[in-house]
Parts: sequence; structure tokens; C-alpha cells
Amino acid sequence: MPADVIEQLKGGLIVSCQAEEGEPFYAPESMARFAKSAELGGAVGVRAKEPDIRAIREICSLPIIGIDKVYVEGFEVYITPGFQDAQRIAAAGASIIALDCTPRPRPGGVTMEELVQRIKSELKLPVMADISTVEEALAAEKAGADIVATTLSGYTAYSKRGDGPDWPLLDAIVRAVKVPVIAEGGIATPAAARRALDMGAWAVVIGSAITRPIDLTKRFVSALPQE
Repeated sequence: MPADVIEQLKGGLIVSCQAEEGEPFYAPESMARFAKSAELGGAVGVRAKEPDIRAIREICSLPIIGIDKVYVEGFEVYITPGFQDAQRIAAAGASIIALDCTPRPRPGGVTMEELVQRIKSELKLPVMADISTVEEALAAEKAGADIVATTLSGYTAYSKRGDGPDWPLLDAIVRAVKVPVIAEGGIATPAAARRALDMGAWAVVIGSAITRPIDLTKRFVSALPQE
């Protein structure tokens, strides 16, 4: 099953269906509609967080890369930081568990390696490692992660990314690891998505450029002449 799910993603578009509190679409039903729209448009998967996963699973048959954003004071890691978070995602219907696989401390003192192994052994689901450096990608692969993704480039204190995709990081990771590499972060055009695949990415995740109407509107507004 894990290999089959990962194979379904190959060469395709994964749509990140997420909204933040205070936004008009911040509701499981809204994210489910975005996910169904992605499916109808030809996407091969979606990335979503709890509590949206269960609503998405009810109307969308695509593989779901699930996360849970849990903010704990004193810790920078918030993407699926603990095993109980992974359990919640799995129970909601996720096909793959994504988590922060940086070496930064996480609540409870659990290490990245321990969390990856426990998810794989107890939940029997593939693990997607969100990382920000080549070293982190290699460590995640060694720990047993089935996929590595460039998700956290620019989101750790020691990594930097401009407005667009981190092409050097993607290129370096594709060359360094043997597991599938997913390009995520800053990809906003079909041409950029195509470039990521041409560079060796297994699949491409796009979020804001598809499912964030506020950001899309701002892009157009900023391009118009202002009095």
C-alpha cells in the first residue's frame, strides 16, 4: 500500500488545501470543496491539515498528505510534532503522514528518528519529511522517511529562500537521496512546476497559487497602477 500511494503521486500536482484562522475559507467544508476541485482538475493528491482531513476524505478520493499544526510555547517545531498528532491524522483518513524532520527539539523530547520509526511501525503509513537543508534530507532518509520535501526552506533560522522556489536546494537533494523528492514552496506558475519535475522532483506541491484567494487578489492588485 505505501509504495502504491507514493507511485500515484509520481509526475503530478499535489494541491495544498489549507486556510488560516480569520480567513473566509477557514472551515473543513471549504477545504473539502477545494480538494474536490483539485481532484476534478487533475491533481494526483492533496496536502491538508486537521480538522479538514476528515471532511476532505468524505468527498475526495485522492491520496491525502496529512499534517497537524500544533503550536507549543518554547518549541519551533509545529508540523506534526508528536506521535499523538500523527495518530489523529491517520484516524481522519490521511494516506501519508508529513512532519517536520528538522533536528530542532520537539515537545516531549522525542527525536525525529524515533517519531518516524514509530509512525511507520505502528500506523503503517508512509512518512513525508518536511526539511530545509540537504543534511536534513539525508538524515530523514536514514531514519526511514519514504519521501523528502523542500517544504521548510526559509522557515528555519538557518535556511534562506527568496520569493520563489529554492532551486539550489531541490537540485542538491535530488542528487543526494534515493527516496522520492517533492518540490514544495514558492511554486506559483505552471512553468515553475514543470521545471521542478524536469530537475528530478517526484511531484510538485502548490498551495497559495491555487487555494489562497486573498494572496491571489493581492498579486493582481499590486500589479495595477495606483493613484
